[in-house]
Amino acid sequence: MAKSKKRKNSDYKTSIIASEETKKDSKGKGTRWDAAKSRAESRQKKKNQPKKPREKGKMKEYFRGVKLEMKKVVWPTRSELGSFTVVVLATCVVFALLFWGVDSGVLAAIKAICF
Repeated sequence: MAKSKKRKNSDYKTSIIASEETKKDSKGKGTRWDAAKSRAESRQKKKNQPKKPREKGKMKEYFRGVKLEMKKVVWPTRSELGSFTVVVLATCVVFALLFWGVDSGVLAAIKAICF
């Protein structure tokens, strides 16, 4: 099988521009392709612009916001933390036993059918 030549973006742009220049709607206005083409051109212009230097105060503002949000957090008490831990561990044990049971059952069924 022969490899096809990879097309470049410029190939697509020229083919789209050539085929879409003749297409107009009944009122003589451009089609959706014209709007898409203008959006693509504006994105390309933005992409080619140099990046703006990062403002120095932004990092400070970020950590200030983090500190503010951490003040809003309602932390569990020691007894709540203990009970939550027990619930999580019990749930893990139940699911581990469930998965072990299903796995053992499926393995037994496969052995019974195949061997």
